[in-house]
Amino acid sequence: MIMELNGYVTRVAHDGIDALAAFDDFTPRIAFVDIGMPRMNGYEAATAMRRMPGAARLDLVAVTGWGADSDRERSRQAGFDHHLTKPVQFADLEHILASLAD
Repeated sequence: MIMELNGYVTRVAHDGIDALAAFDDFTPRIAFVDIGMPRMNGYEAATAMRRMPGAARLDLVAVTGWGADSDRERSRQAGFDHHLTKPVQFADLEHILASLAD
């Protein structure tokens, strides 16, 4: 909802498999991916997205309740560009979105 209120076109997927299917029809500039999704977790989804056509410009943001250094390293290894710990702070979201304009 925050993204749409700021003028972004969005799509929502409720699990990793649906996220990959949505990526076929809608190639986003940024994707916020929950690590704890059913059917295919966020790590698996990120790894698969990185192999898809159109993913070169994609910024992947892990959204998770896990924020230890080892969790951040695991998300980096899966292909995420950013790691946000829930509850996501609006300032962190703004910082990431501002970096896309660079």
